[in-house]
Amino acid sequence: QVQLVESGGGSVQAGGSLRLSCAASFDIRTYNSLACLAWFRQPPGQAREEVATVNSDGTTGYADSVKGRFTASKDNARKTLYLQMNSLKVEDTALYTCAASYRRCASGAWTYWGKGTLVTASS
Repeated sequence: QVQLVESGGGSVQAGGSLRLSCAASFDIRTYNSLACLAWFRQPPGQAREEVATVNSDGTTGYADSVKGRFTASKDNARKTLYLQMNSLKVEDTALYTCAASYRRCASGAWTYWGKGTLVTASS
């Protein structure tokens, strides 16, 4: 069964850092056929938003709210997506979820979703 499993969430003081991971249980052939991996987040009581994307060629994209603070990357050998989050703000508090698509990131056509990991930044 195909799964995306997130880890690395937790509670930190504002200004701190966390590194999220998203491990894929796909076989390597399926994983290599994916065109885009992404991180989303949903703050309490708010809509889900796209945070960062990583295309199959390694190019990345970020929401304006996290540019310069968050870095998305992937390790194809480990079939794992990462999100390094620095200078965390209280407003970064959210459930962070990873997603995967067989199409380019701009398509918004997400086939697989994880269940999420909770990040809480407090002042």
